[in-house]
Amino acid sequence: MRHLTILILSILTIQFSHSQINELGVFVGGSNFIGDVGATDYIAPDSPALGIMYKWNRSKRHSWRISLIYSDLEASDNQSEDPRRIQRDYSFDSNLLEISAGMEFTFVDFNLHAGRKIATPYLYTGLSVAKHDNHYFLNGLQTSENTSSWAYGIPMALGFKSNFLGNFILGIEVGARYTFSDEIDGSIPDDVNRQQYRFGNINNNDWYVFSGITLTYTFGENPCYCIN
Repeated sequence: MRHLTILILSILTIQFSHSQINELGVFVGGSNFIGDVGATDYIAPDSPALGIMYKWNRSKRHSWRISLIYSDLEASDNQSEDPRRIQRDYSFDSNLLEISAGMEFTFVDFNLHAGRKIATPYLYTGLSVAKHDNHYFLNGLQTSENTSSWAYGIPMALGFKSNFLGNFILGIEVGARYTFSDEIDGSIPDDVNRQQYRFGNINNNDWYVFSGITLTYTFGENPCYCIN
């Protein structure tokens, strides 16, 4: 029985290793923040964002995906159309490093071994966690708390991709992140002893958006898709 179990596991392992195709690449674009400081435009990249990503194409319609993206996230009240924010004139600059993992769904079959050019819109969602600097505002100025926190969130991205050149896949993507935190912009200090410096709408959490292009390289065996 033990030898039979080992044989079955070996066969499954071999089959699994030949049923995947991988993508490894980069994300290049910009970021913008939506919260209690700065403009409230949903897509308005004003800070550079760079990252790496890996995908495992589970079928012609969906892929598991993980990414690591860094951005020097910024926001400024003088970019807002709200006269109250313009008069307040707050601004912040925070280092943000995000890890995101989830699933990507294509609108049409994206069979990389069809031997022809393919293009499709896609959706991506999953979970994200972003490490950011903590700060608060004292006399209108950003004041560092010399600590950092993790903001958990849900990424929601819409993109379009095509295997434009051999094994290279080029994509355009806009992805909003809804976080379960209201600390990224400093409207709620991380230190409980500084809660008197809170401001803004405490019922609305922070958002940030990554907009840019992705370029990945595919490698691995021809997939034996189990979902058509």
